Amino acid sequence: MTHWFHRNPLKATAPVSFNFYGVATTPAATKVCNDLRLSRTRLLELFTDSSCNPEMMKNATDLYFSLLQGFILSLDDSSQECKLRYIQNFKWTDTLQGQVPSITEDEAKDVHRSLKIAAGIFKHLKESHIPKLITPVEKGRDLEARLIDSYIIQCQAEAQEVTIARAIELKHNPGLIAALAYETANFYQKADKTLSSLDPTYAGKWRKYLNLKTCFYMAYAYCYHGQTLLASDKCGEAIRSLQESEKFFAKAEALCKEYGETKGPGTTAKPSGHLFFRKLGSLIKNTLEKCQRENGFIYFQKVPTEAPQLELKANYGLVEPVPFEFPALNAHWTPETLAAFDLTKRPKDDTAKPKPDEEVKPLKEPDIKPQKDSGCQIS
Repeated sequence: MTHWFHRNPLKATAPVSFNFYGVATTPAATKVCNDLRLSRTRLLELFTDSSCNPEMMKNATDLYFSLLQGFILSLDDSSQECKLRYIQNFKWTDTLQGQVPSITEDEAKDVHRSLKIAAGIFKHLKESHIPKLITPVEKGRDLEARLIDSYIIQCQAEAQEVTIARAIELKHNPGLIAALAYETANFYQKADKTLSSLDPTYAGKWRKYLNLKTCFYMAYAYCYHGQTLLASDKCGEAIRSLQESEKFFAKAEALCKEYGETKGPGTTAKPSGHLFFRKLGSLIKNTLEKCQRENGFIYFQKVPTEAPQLELKANYGLVEPVPFEFPALNAHWTPETLAAFDLTKRPKDDTAKPKPDEEVKPLKEPDIKPQKDSGCQIS
C-alpha cells in the first residue's frame, strides 16, 4: 500500500514544552501541563513508528486532545472563550510549500476504516474549527478550503480502491465493479479539479498522481463495462468499450512516468510496478481478444466508432466520511485547575529570534519496501 498511494510530506511541528512556570500555580495545574507535554511527544513519535496500529494512534490522539481542549473550551459551557486560549502558539510546516506490502483482509479493513475516519477529521476541521482560527488561512496553504477538500475527496477515493480490490478478488458482478471504478475515477478527477488553481510548483506532482489514478480507474470501468456488454450479447459495443479501456490504461502508464519525473513535495508512489496495476493491463488485453474472437465466430456485430457513455451508478461500496468529534474533556480539567493558571504572571512576549529548541524539524517517514509480488489479496 505504501507504494500504491501518493503521500504528501507529514507536517512537522516545533517542540512545545507547556512549561508555564509561575502561571501554573498548583500541583494539579502543573500535572496537566506535564501530561500534555508527554502525550504530545508520544503522539508525534507514533507518526513515524512503523509498528503503530490504528488503535495505538487513536488512544494517543484522544489522550492528547482531551488534555489540550482545556486550553480551548469553556468549563462552564458558556460561549465565552477559555482564558488559556492564547497562552501557547504552535509552529507547523506547510505540507506543499514547506518552509523550512501484500495486504491481509484485516489490514485492508484497517486501511479502509482509517481513510474514512481521516476524511471525517478533515471535514470536521473544515466545518467546525478552521473558521475559528485566530490567524486567517493563507491561500494555497494547508488549511485553505481547496486543499482540505482535496484531502477529503482523496481519502474517499482511496478507501473505495480497497473496496474495488475486494470486489475483484471475490469476483463480484462486473457491473458493480465497473460502477465503483467509475465513481472512484470521478472522485480523483474532482480532487484534481479542486487543486487546478493552485501554483503547479507546489501542487503539480500531487495533480499528476490524481490524473494517473483517474485514468487507471476509467480503464477499469471500461474494462468491466465491456464484460457486462458481452454478457448481454452486445459484442460490438463490448469491443469498443475495451478499446477505450486500452486507451485509458496507456494514458495511465504514460502519466506514471510523468509523475515519477515531476519534482514536488511528497513521497513518490510507483503504481505501474504494482501487481494490481499490471494485472489490469493483462485483463484488458485478454478480454479484448476474447470479444474479438467471439465477434468473428458468433456475433458479427459492427464496432461503434464512439465509445459507450458510462452512466454508471454504484449502489454499494460508496464511501462517506465517518463523522468525527474530539474526545471529551480530560477529567483533570476542573474549575479549580483552570483557576490555578494565573495569566498575570505570564512573561512578556519575547521578540528575539526563536530558540534552537523551537526549530521545526522535518518528519522523516520510515521507508517500507513492498514485497515483489505485492498485490491486494484481501479475500
